[in-house]
Amino acid sequence: MPLETFRIESTRSGRKIGGYRFADPAQIKRGRIGGRKAFSKAFKDALIERYGEFDTLTTQPVDARYLQIDHRIPYEVAGDGEHDEDNLDAYMLLDASSQRAKSWSCEHCANWTELLQEYICRGCYWAFPESYTHVATVEVRRVDLQWDGAEVSVYDRLAEEAKRAGISVNALIKRKLKG
Repeated sequence: MPLETFRIESTRSGRKIGGYRFADPAQIKRGRIGGRKAFSKAFKDALIERYGEFDTLTTQPVDARYLQIDHRIPYEVAGDGEHDEDNLDAYMLLDASSQRAKSWSCEHCANWTELLQEYICRGCYWAFPESYTHVATVEVRRVDLQWDGAEVSVYDRLAEEAKRAGISVNALIKRKLKG
């Protein structure tokens, strides 16, 4: 059954707390009755074995304990249909920051709020950063860069140059690439 969350005042403390009640069964989407499934440790280990200890979006190394399993196609769009622990291709590993960025973008995408078409997600950066045609239905190309260790001084020089020019580091890098 779908649950409806609402705010009520606690009779003991007077604070606002969450209340829950059963919602209209007509709100069940595409037969999603059981809710989301929890992932096993063995499944996370299988994903790490396949993809390594890397954030899929940034490609940066991340200690396994900080990696989270995420559906490539959001649960809100696809449910758990093809998402089972035998289908590693349906999942990615993300750190908390990437997870939040992906969630925010997806939650504000027309495909999440209205269309609910899996094929649209299959072309999206957030689902397949390795090969995409859009970011949340907008034609965009992205590069996420990170400077580590000794490379930080290179970034600092770029940041200082950008500041003197009155532009962002991203704009400076694009300017340099244009020649």
